[in-house]
Amino acid sequence: MVLAIKSVLVFLFFYPFCPLLSKERYVKLFGYSSAGSDGESIGNCPFSQRLFMILWLKGVVFNVTTVDLKRKPADLQNLAPGTHPPFITFNGEVKTDVNKIEEFLEDVLSPPKYIKLGAKHPESNTAGMDIFAKFSAYIKNSKPDANEALERGLLKTLQKLDDYLRSPLPDEIDHNSIEDIKFSSRKFLDGEEMTLADCNLLPKLHIVKVVTKKYRGFDIPKEMTSIWKYLNNAYTREEFTNTCPSDKEIEIAYGDVAKRLVK
Repeated sequence: MVLAIKSVLVFLFFYPFCPLLSKERYVKLFGYSSAGSDGESIGNCPFSQRLFMILWLKGVVFNVTTVDLKRKPADLQNLAPGTHPPFITFNGEVKTDVNKIEEFLEDVLSPPKYIKLGAKHPESNTAGMDIFAKFSAYIKNSKPDANEALERGLLKTLQKLDDYLRSPLPDEIDHNSIEDIKFSSRKFLDGEEMTLADCNLLPKLHIVKVVTKKYRGFDIPKEMTSIWKYLNNAYTREEFTNTCPSDKEIEIAYGDVAKRLVK
């Protein structure tokens, strides 16, 4: 049975000591994503998780509560009509584009009080960027004769990510050393710590792993050891695990999206 989820998650954070703000002003961030099947737990929304992770990595204290869409306050109903979540409001202005929200958080939550999360290497920002589109085409397909080609397309993008994670970054290579470093030892896309690139990719990559296993019996190949290392490193970090929905919630969210292969 597929459950119709009628709740959203709302998260708020305040930082009155930000130099850009007076004592009377604060940033209020509303992030909406489907709540879990129990109406309380975190539901599936990689875009909201992306923002949760950014806030957690920056050390911002924020609260998460659920709101029933049938009974949500009038001010929330009128906040951004017709807008898909997540979005934020700042000084009366509504920001709806996730990439713009990310830029805003990096700009306002800045040093010395907050760390910068931008990747040092531009290639890290685009690594794995095609995976979710290939996954969506694969999981929404209902034609058996197209399944193999779509699966190959997904595998190709996963292989590109595995290759990037396996290849050493420029700062891992000591050009004065005679030792030839062939494989990267880093934990995440851009180094030892998570960056904005990871906040974007990891929620989607986890969904790909869970949903393809459930609805296609597909596993990310064990030979792609760098991807598995990357995921397992993420699973040790509270910034990811504490903002991630359960596998069951992800499966429920894709119950109507994943198409059965019909002969």
